[in-house]
Amino acid sequence: MKINDISITDRQQRAENLFLEGYNCCQAVVLAFEDLLPVGREELLALTSGFGGGMGRMREVCGAVSGMTILAGFISPGSDPTNKAAKTANYALVQQFAASFREQKGSIICRELLGLRAEEKSAPEPSDRNPAYYHARPCQANVGLAARIVAEYLKSLS
Repeated sequence: MKINDISITDRQQRAENLFLEGYNCCQAVVLAFEDLLPVGREELLALTSGFGGGMGRMREVCGAVSGMTILAGFISPGSDPTNKAAKTANYALVQQFAASFREQKGSIICRELLGLRAEEKSAPEPSDRNPAYYHARPCQANVGLAARIVAEYLKSLS
């Protein structure tokens, strides 16, 4: 994957705009790079659909971090179960992305990023997207950060 064709800031803005269009955090991050991926938009949307709300609104790993993890699979695939070096490289990249996000946001856990208590349960029905929803959540900035982290990494490979 090469990122020479678009700036880091543009990838960040693209992810934020996709989130504001109604895509979940994971979808917004992955779709910000869809032009670089060997998979079509509909497949990407299906693949990322369950990662919103910290995995199906369970408020676990942030969807933006899950998006970075999916992108790490395209950047540094660990798809051969017998290739330990490739799997190690993939895991190292996932950990690098997550550490960078955690360093800047304090956590990679959705509920913590949203300021929710661990015992608070979330129904599977997604929240309505309206101005109050967007105002109350850090998600737009989080997807932008995740896209920036991936874009900076890709730029460093150039």
